[in-house]
Amino acid sequence: MLFEAREKFRLSDRFLDQYRGQQPKWGPLGYVTFKRTYARVVSDGNGRTEEYWETVKRVVEGCYTIQINHCKNLKLPWNPQKAQRSAQEMFRLMWNFKFLPPGRGLWMMGTDYVWERGSAALNNCAFVSTDEIEVSFSEPFCFLMDMSMLGVGVAFDTKGAGKVLIQEPKTGGYAYVVEDSKEGWVDLVRCILDSYVGHVKRPSQIDYSQIRPVGAPIRTFGGIAPGAGPLIECIENIDKVLTPRWGERLSSTDITDLMNVIGKCVVSGGVRRTAELALGSPFDEEYLKLKDPTLYRDKLMAWRWASNNSISATTGMNYDGIGRQTAKNGEPGYFWLENARAYGRVKDGETWDDAKVSGTNPCAEQSLESYEICNLVETFPSLHESYEEYERTLKYAYLYAKTVTLVPTHNERTNAIMLRNRRIGLSQSGIVEAFEKHGRRTHLEWCDRGYQYISRLDKIYSQWLCVPESIKKTSVKPSGTVSLLPGVTPGIHYPHARFYFRTIRLDKTSPLVGQIRKAGYRIEESVYGDNTLVVYFPVEQKNFQRSKVDVSIWEQVENIAQMQYYWADNQVSATVTFRPEEAKDIPMILELYETRLKSISFLPLEDHQYPQAPYQEITGEHFLEAAAKLSHLDFSDLNTEEVKDLYCDGDRCQVPVQVPSPEQIPMPQELDFGHEHEPTAEEREPAEVGAPV
Repeated sequence: MLFEAREKFRLSDRFLDQYRGQQPKWGPLGYVTFKRTYARVVSDGNGRTEEYWETVKRVVEGCYTIQINHCKNLKLPWNPQKAQRSAQEMFRLMWNFKFLPPGRGLWMMGTDYVWERGSAALNNCAFVSTDEIEVSFSEPFCFLMDMSMLGVGVAFDTKGAGKVLIQEPKTGGYAYVVEDSKEGWVDLVRCILDSYVGHVKRPSQIDYSQIRPVGAPIRTFGGIAPGAGPLIECIENIDKVLTPRWGERLSSTDITDLMNVIGKCVVSGGVRRTAELALGSPFDEEYLKLKDPTLYRDKLMAWRWASNNSISATTGMNYDGIGRQTAKNGEPGYFWLENARAYGRVKDGETWDDAKVSGTNPCAEQSLESYEICNLVETFPSLHESYEEYERTLKYAYLYAKTVTLVPTHNERTNAIMLRNRRIGLSQSGIVEAFEKHGRRTHLEWCDRGYQYISRLDKIYSQWLCVPESIKKTSVKPSGTVSLLPGVTPGIHYPHARFYFRTIRLDKTSPLVGQIRKAGYRIEESVYGDNTLVVYFPVEQKNFQRSKVDVSIWEQVENIAQMQYYWADNQVSATVTFRPEEAKDIPMILELYETRLKSISFLPLEDHQYPQAPYQEITGEHFLEAAAKLSHLDFSDLNTEEVKDLYCDGDRCQVPVQVPSPEQIPMPQELDFGHEHEPTAEEREPAEVGAPV
């Protein structure tokens, strides 16, 4: 038991009665996305999955259960009446889609798994460096596998290249029985990897018989067991990478391939969401060519699709050649490590408060030390009518994120960093919608005022909780399915069009299919023969002004720089789309903005004509025709649990679980993948959430 929850917080039944049997104001894909992705099986014997009010109840009660036990264990002030009022306000804000926890939080917060196994499953992202790989060869790879199996996206670097000599494994006379657990899978990978550097002897036989069969339910974490197949293939692929390397030093290619092999194993193993990003040197020509289909099509199709490859850029470098490569195929992306170390918000100048940063997460919105993890929260400013309303939301979004840091993980090395830094990421989605609704200048003023408010809150709450202030607090994540629940544009990205079809994939056996078909939605067999169906949801974009094809590359980059200046003390994750005639500007953009950005990636804006693409523009008439055929969806009595949310929570790195066809290879990643505010008396009072709310 990593976190002893001796006392469970409960929302008032009288309060909850207002929401039983009700539905919130879903976005066009909101209800389906929620039931498919975040609704857990209810333990009432009927086999159904949660309705939204039940998920929000679980999340809020879990959040306040952490708080009350933290306070009781440390003998800190706790006021039950004020805590109840505070929890009810958090519930209302989530119900009205003012903010939402990350997908990890919607899925795991309030479950016994968190009390028993720690907070890792509540976190979005992590980073691990291979810089010390000569000390423990297998550890970076096993960290990535361990965290990925909990749904945490993990990025890594290639700094360990040249530090380890690969050897022919010596075989020991013993059989290795794989334990039927996440730990068991990781331990086998650790054993096999370490045998290639002489740390252990390789087993003469591997016994996979204890692993539960395909289709068996995973009781603790949720989901369906994949059987031993993905792990068997993972070991075979590790051998394919390292056997030809006997007698040679580990290369950046080896590091990237091993991480990708493990990432493929995890996703094939049925994890709901995870992601990878590689950070290589801009001067490593071999690394820069790893996803060139003219050189490595076989390996690209086998496992190299599993990560987005970026570089650790330096200010003053020459961007001409590498910028042209990005213009051609969308990779690499860029991360300026020195900027991440030196700056919080750019507006606040160099502080070097975060000087131990060594990398970033897979979507590049968080600065991270090696072995550090972090959690994010998504706010929706376009769904607010005033700054004062948004400020209230920020308080509870902050409270959720800070609360997650009170629970240790199962990894001692991670705890030593996370409990010191308390890093969080209050994010925004629907930023472009907020520009259109409130005005760009007004929204940036909200960002500036909001950041200062969060910083004051952090001082108040950290003192009450007796924990360090958070080293960084804000970011912009790319979003994904979470922004689909309220139906706002993801992160800082522009909408696809005013009217479009948004497609999602469902397993043919999904219990959702019958109700969706009955409600009149268009459904097709997947053209890729992957045993899935494609559902078409007609969407009309709210507050539509311009689509991504109407916005220049320069305006998009300036938006990122402004949000980095006024809001994000971590980073802004954004994939900038560009027209063919704008490709030549990328090297110049990188040179001009290198001191104002911490991360950026690019994507050619082309009509690829992929069948069943995730976004397909349609006319207004076509939208009205499709929408007129639809009736009410009701999944209330169904067990809707399935695992088809593939590789990450963003628009640039979702990939298919099966080996991609040439058309599906993500090259580039186009698959669906001022104002001071004095705290009020209640803000100062350290008993308002049982705490200051």
